[in-house]
Amino acid sequence: MALAFCGDEGNSTAYNVDHGVLNNGCFVDALNVVPHVFLLFITFPILFIGWGSQSSKVHIHHSTWLHFPGHNLRWILTFILLFVLVCEIAEGIVSDGKATLVLYIRVAFFLNDYLINITIVYFCNSLLFYWTLAFITKTIKFVKFCDNGVGFSQLRFCLTGLLVVLYGMLLAVEINVIRVRRYVFFKSPKEVKPPEDLQDLGVRFLQPFVNLLSKGTYWWMNTFIKTAHKKPIDLKTIGKLPIAMRALTNYVRLNEAFEAQKVCKAWNYIRSRSIWRALCCAFGRPLLLSSTFRILADLLGFAGPLCISGIVHNVGKGNNTIRPQGSSDTLQNFLSNAYVLAVLLFFALLLQRTFLQASYYVAIETGINLRGAIQTKIYNKIMQLSTSNMSMGEMTAGQICNLVAIDTNQLMWFFFLCPNLWAMPVQIIVGVLLLYYLLGISALIGAAVIIVLAPVQYFVATKLSQAQRSTLEYSNERLKKTNEMLRGIKLLKLYAWEHIFHSSVEETRQKEMTSLKSFALYTSISIFMNAAIPIAAVLITFVVHAHLTRKADFSPSVAFASISLFHILVSPLFLLSSVVRSTVKALGTLLVLPPLTVYFCLSDFSQPLKVVNRKRPAREDWNNYSSHMRRPINITEADDFCVKITNGFFTWTPEGPPALSNIDIRIPQGQLTMIVGQVGCGKSSLLLAILGEMQKISGNIFWTGNSWFVCFSRKRGSVAYASQKPWLLNATVEENITFESSFNKQRYKAVIDACSLQPDIDILPHGDQTQIGERGINLSGGQRQRISVARALYQQTNVVFLDDPFSALDIHLSDHLMQEGILKMLREDKRTVVLVTHKLQYLPHADWIIAMKDGNIQREGTLKDIQKSETELFEHWKTLMNRQDQELEKTIIETKTVLERTNLRRTMYSREALLKDDEEDEEEVTESDDEDNLSSVLHQRAKMPWRACGKYLSAAGILLLPLLVLSQLLKHTVMVAIDYCLAQWTSEIFDHSPYSKFFSILSCLGIVLCLVTSIAVEWTGLKVTKKLHSSLLNKIILAPMRFFETTPLGSILNRFSADCNTIDQHIPATLECLSRSTLLCVSALAVISYVTPMFLIALVPLAIMCYFIQKYFRVASRDLQQLDDSTQLPLLSHFSETVEGLTTIRAFRYEAKFRQKLLEYTDSNNIASLFLTAANRWLEVRMEYIGACVVLIAAVTSITSCLYRKLSSGLVGLGLTYALMVSNYLNWMVRNLADMEIQLGAVKRIHGLLKTEAENYEGLLSSSQIPQNWPDRGEIQIQNLSVRYDSNLKPVLKHVNAHISPGQKIGICGRTGSGKSSFSLAFFRMVDTFEGRIIIDGIDIAKLPLQTLRSRLSIILQDPILFSGTIRFNLDPEKKCTDSMLWEALEIAQLKHVVKALPGGLDAIVTEGGENFSQGQRQLFCLARAFVRKTSIFIMDEATASIDMATENILQKVVMTAFADRTVVTIAHRVHTILNADLVIVMKRGVILEYDKPEVLLEREDSVFASFVQADK
Repeated sequence: MALAFCGDEGNSTAYNVDHGVLNNGCFVDALNVVPHVFLLFITFPILFIGWGSQSSKVHIHHSTWLHFPGHNLRWILTFILLFVLVCEIAEGIVSDGKATLVLYIRVAFFLNDYLINITIVYFCNSLLFYWTLAFITKTIKFVKFCDNGVGFSQLRFCLTGLLVVLYGMLLAVEINVIRVRRYVFFKSPKEVKPPEDLQDLGVRFLQPFVNLLSKGTYWWMNTFIKTAHKKPIDLKTIGKLPIAMRALTNYVRLNEAFEAQKVCKAWNYIRSRSIWRALCCAFGRPLLLSSTFRILADLLGFAGPLCISGIVHNVGKGNNTIRPQGSSDTLQNFLSNAYVLAVLLFFALLLQRTFLQASYYVAIETGINLRGAIQTKIYNKIMQLSTSNMSMGEMTAGQICNLVAIDTNQLMWFFFLCPNLWAMPVQIIVGVLLLYYLLGISALIGAAVIIVLAPVQYFVATKLSQAQRSTLEYSNERLKKTNEMLRGIKLLKLYAWEHIFHSSVEETRQKEMTSLKSFALYTSISIFMNAAIPIAAVLITFVVHAHLTRKADFSPSVAFASISLFHILVSPLFLLSSVVRSTVKALGTLLVLPPLTVYFCLSDFSQPLKVVNRKRPAREDWNNYSSHMRRPINITEADDFCVKITNGFFTWTPEGPPALSNIDIRIPQGQLTMIVGQVGCGKSSLLLAILGEMQKISGNIFWTGNSWFVCFSRKRGSVAYASQKPWLLNATVEENITFESSFNKQRYKAVIDACSLQPDIDILPHGDQTQIGERGINLSGGQRQRISVARALYQQTNVVFLDDPFSALDIHLSDHLMQEGILKMLREDKRTVVLVTHKLQYLPHADWIIAMKDGNIQREGTLKDIQKSETELFEHWKTLMNRQDQELEKTIIETKTVLERTNLRRTMYSREALLKDDEEDEEEVTESDDEDNLSSVLHQRAKMPWRACGKYLSAAGILLLPLLVLSQLLKHTVMVAIDYCLAQWTSEIFDHSPYSKFFSILSCLGIVLCLVTSIAVEWTGLKVTKKLHSSLLNKIILAPMRFFETTPLGSILNRFSADCNTIDQHIPATLECLSRSTLLCVSALAVISYVTPMFLIALVPLAIMCYFIQKYFRVASRDLQQLDDSTQLPLLSHFSETVEGLTTIRAFRYEAKFRQKLLEYTDSNNIASLFLTAANRWLEVRMEYIGACVVLIAAVTSITSCLYRKLSSGLVGLGLTYALMVSNYLNWMVRNLADMEIQLGAVKRIHGLLKTEAENYEGLLSSSQIPQNWPDRGEIQIQNLSVRYDSNLKPVLKHVNAHISPGQKIGICGRTGSGKSSFSLAFFRMVDTFEGRIIIDGIDIAKLPLQTLRSRLSIILQDPILFSGTIRFNLDPEKKCTDSMLWEALEIAQLKHVVKALPGGLDAIVTEGGENFSQGQRQLFCLARAFVRKTSIFIMDEATASIDMATENILQKVVMTAFADRTVVTIAHRVHTILNADLVIVMKRGVILEYDKPEVLLEREDSVFASFVQADK
């Protein structure tokens, strides 16, 4: 083969210059090479210097900084230039023939390709000369073409003209750069600093700043993905958001749009429409860009079917493909070349996938920005909510959390799906037109099948949504019952009621399963229709086309192009239902749901605080108007008093009566003021009125130094406020106390000591750095109260408001707090303290007293003033003070405080044990040295949880699993057979009948198998979820009590809620998608390899690339998904805690600080979401590019095989159609693999709980060996008993011996931790008895079945537990008693009159936890419950702790008389209650210290019991 620069060396005309040099084509072509050679030599040194000096650049993201204006335009022009150059070289190869390789085209192309790729990244001054020379030389060539009569009919002329235009535009861009940046001809270039974001190394999300190529391919993510494979991703790794994407920036943009809409007159009339206009104004531009990208992508998607049609048509005609020809080619001839079409298809796929992913990214980014802006706007409105809005229930914490978690996400997803609304109709219309072009009238029949079934798909989607809602309702009911069961598990085990509540949960689960079956049915129908509709449409279309239009073209090119078009057409119709439902939800968020509209219509936070009432506008009376005009009243005592209220009337609601009336008070500056009064007299309301939380009807409030009205409360300074209901942040103990103030170690320690918090902090695993609140440890009420008071003490404010801080504290803590905290730390510092309290014994410490009654001020002044002027009131106070039995309170509440710390210690042990178990169960990693351990962990992170997958599938059973696998394999085999049959059918031009019958049979079989596989997957999911939940419930309810003490309740509930939901609804769908996409890819690659075995050579490197891409992606995707979820929790928690602590936040004047925290939480969640989106796009771009490579290689190898092996055109069409499928499903396979990996974590966690060992419910004695009425006498023998809570813990009872005769009344006392409660639990075998035994009525309880033992004894626990349902159910869930027996028990428990007064009597409703009854009433119901059982042994474990003394005395007498013939064991907290017992047991550290009759023990001088009685007097 000859090689020459301008053609064949024998062709002398190529070098003839007789008519002038410029008229010689060879010279002109050589001239076009000059600019490229020139730039090559000029730029080499510059490029090397640039690369070598990169390390010395300033610390910015250098590689992402686009230094010069017009950079994106240069990239776009360059891509077009490259495409035109490819077309030029292709045209040269095709038109110049194979005989001679013309070098000038190749040299120009390769030099041009190399140089323009380099120069778009690195700018140098020589570019101006390069583009100038290139423009001039190409223009000369174009002019010579015109002179020689070459016109638009010739492709080479068109390409040359395009190159002239492109070079000219690139030259214009370069001139503009020089003009703006003042380069080359200017002495002082303009210095440009990089953007602020790029100077901040904390900003790692670089998508807005990178060049066009990196934006389109997410190349900048490579480093991030590789880093994720080396170490887990956390918030520090992903860094900060760019400024333009931060919530504050987007909030400002949204707020400006709202303000612009508010100017419109129509705002008050059509608010929702105006809101939509504001949203579109703020975020509509990127949405328009996303829609443009989407439409372009959809239009480019039709290049696939068209190119397949052209390739198959051309190879079917027997074209030699490369025709030796010396003249330039026309466009029609150029596009008739199969190889050219293959390359065009490749470029079209690359461009289509790039546009599609760009559309997805822009839409999701816009939605995330919108979500952040709306969440910020909602939060600002929360800060403006009046307390009355919350107290009236007009805007609850739950509604606000729904706004944030659900409504804002619905708007975000609407913006994501919005481009589909106008892109899908375009796609459907173009698809139908192309089908009509290919198949004629028969195409409309096939399209009609798809369009007619679209409403059916919408109907199925609607039913699916309804089934999901129904499932959610039953799921919530089941979780409520499960939560109650777990919270009351101790009572259930002691009463042997596990089976009752197990049955109740199972009953609700059955309802949920019925709903899940509907959900599974509609899901399987949806999956079936999505798979079967294309088959049915193709079948009907092709049969009609072949038999009714016999003269029509039914070649492979038509058939396989039509199949591809049908696949394209089905997708938008299938998604249309989801898009429409999402749109309806988003419209409902603003048009139907009022809360969001109300929020948006509230006044801006800079406006005065006013009550907002959605039902009617706030009333404006003359007082409100005139108050703005009144001048402040001069107060001569301004320096003496901190706060003064004159003639104050305050209300909670605009329509309601005043809650506070005739308020005229003065609070002295720098002194201690106490506010006292009966419960409900308005003490707390007075504090809130002073803070501006109530609506003022009339009157004024004055502070020292300035006067202000309640509605302008923002002029007030900061007030340290401790509310009556303690409010804590989800933060550490230290952060809760310091509360955004600077840390002062000395003051912090003093506050800790004053609030007696050190013993509690010592128990916590991380001391004061332990997380508390919703996300951390659940503290008791007293502990929460002390931390709340400590926060107020720590602050350096001049004013401190304490609302009943002693309510949850014992007498010692109260005294210590009063002396060390309030008197020493606050009053001595001359700070103004306002203390609301019921502890009248502290009144002598008050400098000023305000007495309240029924919302009015009864009296104010000093104690001496009140003693003189209000003698009767003073005597009443004195009587109440004397009544407060401090010694009794000491005994009662000292036990309470120590018990709080004991419970906290147990909680700590539980959490540490759980963490230890999680660490052991997380990954089975050998603990060698650190490096080996790290490498093992990284290896485990990259490894798929195949074991969990195996456990999931094995739970399906031995019959269903083979059906699932075989149906999937058979389905895809039949699908391949259908397409292979079509290839053979279309290659046969004579007789359609045999092939059409066979094709019809296979298609019908394929449709049936689609139904079978969809049902098999959902059936498998149903069976697995039913089995796993049933096993989990059985295992948990039979677990020993120690399991519940060492495992947080939330952890167990998560298994029943989030993990069960994942297994119920998500894993089956993901499994179906994964199996379908995987088998489609495998079958496609198999078909291509069968058609062209040469493809296997190229498959190996592509497969290796896919493997590493998915390996790196899965790790990063899992981490980012978890980070996205974990950053959403603090955000929602911040909203809920702000609503709960709104009064405290506003009192401290910390609105700005909490807004800043909100912005941080929102940005953290948004950056995680954006990185997750970018990671998904990173994967999909690469997988789809690999898919495009598969299509190119398949096309080239098929065309070559067709030329040299006479491959049928039908098989070529088959191979290319399947190659397009690979391109579509490859990324779905990896995405579903990553999703499945995350979801299988739920299976893994549930199987971890299934390993829990159950209690041994079986006994050595059978039911026939146990007397029916055992125990009938109530004799108890305890012999050398030693028990412990766990085998690795110390004994809590040591060698205890005792004998209790039938009918005796035994009292057990001792200090906290002495083993009293463990003693009672030993009777029920709730603790581990490792030595000794207990014999009841002659039977060793260790030999009895647990169910029998626990059902024959009765116990009343200290903590009252009631379940939701009826009073009858709470007293007798086994339904064994008559109404008379229940009324008798209620009468004994002093509750008969209470229950009779309720609607329904015994069938009256009890809310969850018995919240509609007081604590004392709940305890009495528990007593009645125990009386109902009427067992011969009755145990009371500090059962009257929540009952007043009078009621307790009555109950003690009733117990002694009603249970005269029963054995009663009383564990006492008030020693006087067991003075009438037959025997008293005094315990200390697990051993019996004293054991005798109470009168005998009282006579002994050294008796511990006697000392207890003496202290109780």
